[in-house]
Amino acid sequence: MAYQRRESNNNMQPQRRILRTQTVGNLGESMMDSEVVPSSLVEIAPILRVANEVEPINPRVAYLCRFYAFEKAHRLDPTSSGRGVRQFKTALLQRLERENETTSTAKRGSDAREMKSFYQHYYRKYIEALQNAADKADRARLTKAYQTAAVLFEVLKAVNLTEAVEVDDEILEKHTKVTEKTQIYVPYNILPLDPESSHQAIMRYPEIQASVIALRNTRGLPWPKGHKKKVDEDILDWLKAMFGFQKDSVANQREHLILLLANVHIRQPNPDQQPKLDDRALTEVMKKLFKNYKKWCKYLGRKSSLWLPTIQQEVQQRKLLYMGLYLLIWGEAANLRFMPECLCYIYHHMAFELYGMLAGSVSPMTGENIKPAYGGEEEVFLRKVITPIYNVIATEARHSKGGKSKHSEWRNYDDLNEYFWSVNCFKLGWPMRDEAEFFCLPVEEIRADRTEGSETVKGDRWIGKINFVETRSFWHIFRSNDRMWSFFILCLQAMIIIAWNGSGDLSGIIDGDVFQKVSSIFITAAILKFAQAVLDIVMSWKARKSMSSHVQLRYLLKFVSVSAWVIVLPVTYAYSWKNPSGFAQTIKNWFGNSKGSPSLFIIAVLIYLSPNMLSAVLFLFPLIRRSLERSDYKIVRLMMWWSQPRLYVGRGMQESAFSVFKYTMYWVLLLTAKLAFSFYIEIKPLVGPTKEIMQVHISTYQWHEFFPQAKNNIGVIIALWSPIIIVYFMDTQIWYAIFSTIFGGIYGAFRRLGEIRTLGMLRSRFQSLPGAFNACLIPAEKVEKPKGLKATFSRKFAEIKSNKDKEAAKFSQMWNKIIESFREEDLINYREMNLLLVPYRADRELDLIQWPPFLLASKLPIALDMAKDSNGRDTELNKRLNADVYMGCAIRECYALCKNIINFLVLGEREELVINEIFSKVDHHIEQGDLLVEFNMSALPSLYVQFVQLIEYLMENKKEDKDKVVIVLLNMLEVVTRDILDDTVPSLQESSHGGSYGMHQGMMPLDQQYQYFGTLHFPVTEETEAWKEKIRRLHLLLTVKESAMDVPSNLEARRRMSFFSNSLFMDMPVAPKVRNMISFSILTPYYDEEVLFSIDLLEQPNEDGVSILFYLQKIFPDEWENFLERVGCSSEEDLKGNTRLEEELRLWASYRGQTLTKTVRGMMYNRQALELQAFLDMAKEEDLMKGYKAAAEMNTDEQVKIEGSLLTQCQAVADMKFTYVVSCQQYGIQKRSGDRRATDILRLMTKYPSVRVAYVDEVEEVEERGRDKNRDTAVKKVEKVYYSALVKAAPKSVDSSEPDQKLDQVIYRIKLPGPAILGEGKPENQNHAIIFTRGEGLQTIDMNQDNYMEEAFKMRNLLQEFLKKHGVRKPTILGLREHIFTGSVSSLAWFMSNQENSFVTIGQRLLANPLKVRFHYGHPDVFDRLFHLTRGGVSKASKIINLSEDIFAGFNSTLRGGNVTHHEYIQVGKGRDVGLNQISLFEAKIGCGNGEQALSRDIYRLGHRFDFFRMLSCYFTTVGFYFSTLLTVLTVYVFLYGRLYLVLSGLEEGLNSHPAIRDNKPLQVALASQSFVQIGLLMALPMMMEIGLERGFRNALTDFILMQLQLAPVFFTFSLGTRTHYFGRTLLHGGARYRGTGRGFVVFHAKFADNYRLYSRSHFVKGIELMILLLVYHIFGHAYRGVLAYVFITVSIWFLVGTWLFAPFFFNPSGYEWQKILDDWTDWNKWMNNRGGIGVPPEKSWESWWEKEQEHLSHSGTRGIIFEMLLSVRFFIYQFGLVYHLSFINKNKSFLVYGISWLVIFAVLLLMKVISAGRRQFSADFQIVFRFIEVLIFLSFVSILITLIVLLNMTLLDVIVAILAFMPTGWGMLLMAQALKPLVVRAGIWGSVRALARGYEFIIGMLLFIPVAFLAWFPFVSEFQTRMLFNQAFSRGLQISRILGGPKKDRSSSNKE
Repeated sequence: MAYQRRESNNNMQPQRRILRTQTVGNLGESMMDSEVVPSSLVEIAPILRVANEVEPINPRVAYLCRFYAFEKAHRLDPTSSGRGVRQFKTALLQRLERENETTSTAKRGSDAREMKSFYQHYYRKYIEALQNAADKADRARLTKAYQTAAVLFEVLKAVNLTEAVEVDDEILEKHTKVTEKTQIYVPYNILPLDPESSHQAIMRYPEIQASVIALRNTRGLPWPKGHKKKVDEDILDWLKAMFGFQKDSVANQREHLILLLANVHIRQPNPDQQPKLDDRALTEVMKKLFKNYKKWCKYLGRKSSLWLPTIQQEVQQRKLLYMGLYLLIWGEAANLRFMPECLCYIYHHMAFELYGMLAGSVSPMTGENIKPAYGGEEEVFLRKVITPIYNVIATEARHSKGGKSKHSEWRNYDDLNEYFWSVNCFKLGWPMRDEAEFFCLPVEEIRADRTEGSETVKGDRWIGKINFVETRSFWHIFRSNDRMWSFFILCLQAMIIIAWNGSGDLSGIIDGDVFQKVSSIFITAAILKFAQAVLDIVMSWKARKSMSSHVQLRYLLKFVSVSAWVIVLPVTYAYSWKNPSGFAQTIKNWFGNSKGSPSLFIIAVLIYLSPNMLSAVLFLFPLIRRSLERSDYKIVRLMMWWSQPRLYVGRGMQESAFSVFKYTMYWVLLLTAKLAFSFYIEIKPLVGPTKEIMQVHISTYQWHEFFPQAKNNIGVIIALWSPIIIVYFMDTQIWYAIFSTIFGGIYGAFRRLGEIRTLGMLRSRFQSLPGAFNACLIPAEKVEKPKGLKATFSRKFAEIKSNKDKEAAKFSQMWNKIIESFREEDLINYREMNLLLVPYRADRELDLIQWPPFLLASKLPIALDMAKDSNGRDTELNKRLNADVYMGCAIRECYALCKNIINFLVLGEREELVINEIFSKVDHHIEQGDLLVEFNMSALPSLYVQFVQLIEYLMENKKEDKDKVVIVLLNMLEVVTRDILDDTVPSLQESSHGGSYGMHQGMMPLDQQYQYFGTLHFPVTEETEAWKEKIRRLHLLLTVKESAMDVPSNLEARRRMSFFSNSLFMDMPVAPKVRNMISFSILTPYYDEEVLFSIDLLEQPNEDGVSILFYLQKIFPDEWENFLERVGCSSEEDLKGNTRLEEELRLWASYRGQTLTKTVRGMMYNRQALELQAFLDMAKEEDLMKGYKAAAEMNTDEQVKIEGSLLTQCQAVADMKFTYVVSCQQYGIQKRSGDRRATDILRLMTKYPSVRVAYVDEVEEVEERGRDKNRDTAVKKVEKVYYSALVKAAPKSVDSSEPDQKLDQVIYRIKLPGPAILGEGKPENQNHAIIFTRGEGLQTIDMNQDNYMEEAFKMRNLLQEFLKKHGVRKPTILGLREHIFTGSVSSLAWFMSNQENSFVTIGQRLLANPLKVRFHYGHPDVFDRLFHLTRGGVSKASKIINLSEDIFAGFNSTLRGGNVTHHEYIQVGKGRDVGLNQISLFEAKIGCGNGEQALSRDIYRLGHRFDFFRMLSCYFTTVGFYFSTLLTVLTVYVFLYGRLYLVLSGLEEGLNSHPAIRDNKPLQVALASQSFVQIGLLMALPMMMEIGLERGFRNALTDFILMQLQLAPVFFTFSLGTRTHYFGRTLLHGGARYRGTGRGFVVFHAKFADNYRLYSRSHFVKGIELMILLLVYHIFGHAYRGVLAYVFITVSIWFLVGTWLFAPFFFNPSGYEWQKILDDWTDWNKWMNNRGGIGVPPEKSWESWWEKEQEHLSHSGTRGIIFEMLLSVRFFIYQFGLVYHLSFINKNKSFLVYGISWLVIFAVLLLMKVISAGRRQFSADFQIVFRFIEVLIFLSFVSILITLIVLLNMTLLDVIVAILAFMPTGWGMLLMAQALKPLVVRAGIWGSVRALARGYEFIIGMLLFIPVAFLAWFPFVSEFQTRMLFNQAFSRGLQISRILGGPKKDRSSSNKE
């Protein structure tokens, strides 16, 4: 209180300055961090940063800075009203008090003097020293120094003011200079555009200079009055001055535009070298940017505002102005970026104003020159243009109530955007009218506004939905794909008619009568058309207000015309029969019985079909159809208007004729197979039995039959045919799976997939690898390459321009970079690395190619052995040596190296003579080919031993070994001359003075005696890297005895090597030079997942004592060993306590999880690859031969400072071509709250300086809101303001206090109109950061993805695809394949990764070609950035409807004329969920997403705008897949309920003898199809094909068998339930929401209650229902007893039941451990009995969970509730049927029996109510009485039971039947009560309903729990389950028994000690 009182007193009095001596505080310790500053005090953060920075040099100055910061904070927020301000000030005060004491003793003189001397010292040391900053790093440091100096001056001024001292002139002078420079030196992103940075490498590229010069041409622009000219002003500055854009937004778009133009400019053929921007480049960018705008203008019939001047010189400037204006509008549009046509509208008006200003037009109203409607002031564009529209979006988003409102009650992004698709949008006006209908609020909002008392409320007419209404209904599936459903229904009708009439064969259609009957399908077609027309009107009703009159007219005319056909066709049909029967006769009776004529019906049908015939013709000529749809001629528009309403999107999507032919053939084959199967196997065999059953008359029923007079046993027929008809509609999905497997496999084989799939295959093809490498990855030179074999190896002619040695050098650089990345990732160890590397530095003297040692290892020792044993059999030896190519290579290379090294060592003239003679002799014999004959080979091994000895001496290179080297050389000489050479060496004889070897030397003095090898080049003094490398390599070749067949041994390394090598033989575009490649960005949205595992998290054990680290060590044992080797430790213990090593350990673990660190490392490989490729492009020959590594090692500070240095140029090019933005939405909040994730993100930015982080900054700003008249003070209000910010790592200060002071610096801060997240989180996050991306390609990478170095090398090839046409269009999205890297974690993860893998490879390969319906699936696709940024971005963001946001980007792209392709030669890693609960949450999210897609306008438009076959492809690969799964489950229900009807009614018994009942083949086939889908064979087929293609069919078979053994069918059957439940529920009631799955490792046990909550409604309840159906059928059914088919059919359903009930426990780690079971039981009981209520989460109480579980019903609407109640009726059938089967009823069929059974139910319910009421009332006061009553009730219950047994002979079976009859009834009542909750609550019985529900949940829980607990009794079950679950990890040496128990035992034993 004292603190507050003091504050309030301060407020009363005029504020005094606080003196430094007053800083006294008495609160606890607190460490101040410059980053953890409340958002309202954000201005003081730089001061605190400076304080931290100068603290180590001068603590007193740091204290003064902090004090000044405190004062400033007090000024900014004197009342401490901002969030967290009071705590912050208090903590700062405490720190100041402490520091004042410690620093005041050390100061020399006054504070003012101290500050002055420090300021001068700082200026001298940092600013003057760095003045001539040449390079990037220095420029960054200088920028920082200037900012620091500015802060120091501010503090100095404040200190001087306090002490009343004047500031020196000298310091003021310096400060003026600092202020100037601070304006210039601002942190920049990629391009430093200030005048002093023009000499930086990136600014010296002509293309950049050309763009900058073009932009700075402001000639003739009318600047506003009073405008102060600045240096280097450009076009964008003028636009800012005229239209009021934000400064940072202008800076951001300036860089964006310059880079865009530069990159396109350099790609033009023969660009001018002088810096002038190429007009072709401008035109190209302009065309891309404005294509959508021009299309929009044309669509609305308006002239575009892009007017170009007639004077040629001004055209370029005008184009740049138009482009700049568009980018500036887009850059500040915030959430409006999702509304591309809204941006077109804004742009249209602003560009017109721009034209008016430049043309000097005069306004007719004012008579002055035209000025922008909104212009001039700062931020006016944001305030006046963006914010009003943003507010409409925000209001509508609020109205959606977080997605709980019906879609039809609020306008989403699409509705608001589509308002601008009609000419009405121009009613908005410019400047926009506040009262325009667009701004009208929904009625409820207006009411709310009125109650708040606002004065005026705009408008009373909410426009409502536009063009489309998303209504919750299954009818959408019919409406969107009506052509497909009509086709299937008509085929079914025709097949049934053919099978029913005549012979029943297809040939019977020739029979006149049959043909006439078949022609009735046209009537059905008309009825279906009628249904479609009615649906269209009903579904679009809520959009009627916004519909244009011609659309309304079309709907009306459609309805009238189909109504007419529904009458005309049946009537003409009736009159086409001579003697009609039934239906036709009835019609004739109505219309008069005149004579008919068949031709009338035929004419009617022909007229009816004429539009279809026309569209069929157009289908055959896609080109004509395309131009018709895009045409704007009135007559064409009228013609197209009838076929489909004119719409802005979805016009002219037809593909090329060849593509159409391909996918038409695919579907024709598929449909033929499907219909033939349906006819011959399902329909035809069922017709005979059906006819028989219709003949039988049944009179006795076993229940009260309501319709005993029903003819033809219609109930039986329905029960028999329903499952078959459902399967008929579903099995196309099965045929699709079969055909996609076949075609996908064929396509994959043609694309050369799996040509290299093992190490053996890689070895055999390695010789052609360098050639393939250079052909794919090295840009082709213009110079003609020499042809022929000799050219391949000719390195002799290096002086004469030979290309080949350069090619080999380039191959070795890139190959080695890949191998090194393997080593850095710990996939291989050092030994393997050395065996895989190729020499870095090409040795010119060796005339051969040097292969990696893993190919040559052990070849030489083997060859020696062979030579030794050859005994002169040279032909045989030759043959054996030539059989192995690499052996020959190894021998040649060792010989060449031996020659090279000896020539290098030996200096003496005589020795040189001798050696040359020996070598020339050997060379001569090699040429002659008689080396083996002439020389004695058996002595080779002894020469080998000596030579190895020599190499070892050379490796050690010690001076004291010189004498030993001489001896070794002499030994070698002797072996060669005495043992190997048969004839003598003349020069050796001569060198011995003509006598025999040293005979006459006698007693000559020592110094005169000639000593052989006396002068040697040893020790090697200039030991270069190249020399060391050569010696090391030779030693490897000579000494590695064991074969390197298993190198690398790591499976992942093998997979990557073989995929990469294989991809080089695939068809890919030729790589351009890095400078000419298409530039691209990567964008990763991040929310709050793990960035980097902390040590605590890694070591924290779970309940089984297993830590993540222990788990990872066991799953990746070899990688763990390699890691220890890399950091130089022998065990985990050595890592502890050492900060650097602990950091390495965190990284190692994080790279094996799904963390942001892993993703960033992977994406930054792109940059490393580009730098290396740029080096290879630009390096001169000698640099190339030295290698990139040498250049990188030379990269000292001196080297980089030379701006022209090669490396700096490489980095500059990489900067131009590649940007990586991570959109960490919460980073600002995380930083302020001191979250470790913010620290880890900063660490990433420091490690990778070119990474940029974008985030939404929420800042509290104090705004003045007028004045308080009473007190005469300003009224201030704290408001939240939002910014999009982009930051990079700040350079390290030279004297920073910490070893690595990690700080960020803001590059851009762009103000937003409000909170960025209005819709779905991820797309909004991407959208706010997309303005900071650069380039023409944009890759969207999720946070669970990874990349590889070798794949990054292929990126520039991939981007070239944008320039190729695929079909009729260039691609707008390039699809990539993925590798799922989480497959090794557990068997579930393995199933999931296999399933996902087949989808991202074979599935998408087929979708892209031939089907042409690939969309975007949240995978690492590369977007054509300019195409998408002008068409609504890379995802859609409306709440709930766009839950699967990614696929909508694909829909949008396709509808807007894009083209999505798929490329197999490049891959990206992706993580998937690994535990059952995570997988189920993921499946639920996808299921809900598909449910929402089914309602969406995109699916509707694709279904209507695609041609028939492409529509089929689209349906079966999106919504159709999920609908088919739903039908699969529905088949089981329909079959079982049909059987229930037959059994309980007694019809089955009556018809028992009939084959249709006994042995129904078609039904067996139908149910077999169902189980085919159920157990996941649909997924397995493509999976097996893909594994077979890529890893061999033997592997595929093994995997398949293994998966069956690991119970994959259980997993797939379970998934089926998840998908069905969530898809169906979303379509009916909504309730979809984003479900975060968490991306951790699942080694923990999920509690029983968790599993119950997650699966209760989706699986358990349905499983129990099916179980009851099966039980009833087992008790009363007769039909299939003993028939094998029965076993097949019911076993499949029992399997489904068992899976749905028990899979979650089976796939739960330690699911059968007795102790865990006991804990789970206690936990579940606690959860069940906890009371719910406000604030109690569902995890804590059953009541809360139960209420939340039915929440979707409250938003469902009347239709949903009625449907839900109709579904609940099925639970009342059991009671009705079963009460008549009780033995004591004595076969009484009266309805009274059923009535009495209800009395029993009510009695039981009443009794329960009485007991619970009694317990509440009496249990406290009248406990004994209450107990007595309970005993009485129990006794009466027992007596009734005994009475029934004795008097009515009730049996045990009767008890079971009674339970089976009454339990479902109670459940049905519960469901009804939940659906009618508002009524039930009003009636006051909701408590009773809840009690009943709790009882049911207890029963379900017990049913599940007892079997699990029973199994847990047997210890082997737990062991078996563990082995099943983690088998994948077992096969990699994982002992899971140790995982799930190891460390625990260790710990317990250590405790004992």
